[in-house]
Amino acid sequence: MSTIFVRCRPSGEETSLDCGPRSSDWTASGTNRPHGVVGADMSNDTDTDDALFALVAEGKQGVLATVKRDGRPQLSNIIYRWDDESKTASVSVTADRAKSRNALRDPRVSLHVSAPDFWSYAVIEGLAVVTPAAADPHDEVSDALVDLYRDISGQEHPDWEEYREAMVAERRQ
Repeated sequence: MSTIFVRCRPSGEETSLDCGPRSSDWTASGTNRPHGVVGADMSNDTDTDDALFALVAEGKQGVLATVKRDGRPQLSNIIYRWDDESKTASVSVTADRAKSRNALRDPRVSLHVSAPDFWSYAVIEGLAVVTPAAADPHDEVSDALVDLYRDISGQEHPDWEEYREAMVAERRQ
């Protein structure tokens, strides 16, 4: 399971790789306004930030953007778990995929989440922490992937041993 840290863009500053862990340092962008009205820098608007993080917390599906070697974005549709307290999103990724390789090389990531109406959205930016791939069906990574599955799906898998073995075979992180 890999975790995307989003507490990383101090208000009014460019994203940097050494940003601190203080929760007051993060910002979100996006809009919770009617169609056609897109806000610019809303990092000083606490009500807007709260609404944007609420949108992220209510969702499970988003688009993860990583940075390709040539600097262009690489976009992946993902399912995530949001932790409101730590302001982090967790996703399961495959070690050999572009998003994993990109996040290891350059941990700057963005997560775009659309509201059901499609016109409202939130984008959170931060640094990815990529865990090792599951190496054993009962290692710590596999345990975390089981927890992630439960949290995202809200149900039990019909065969946990099969699921754990698949996480190792797929080199899930």
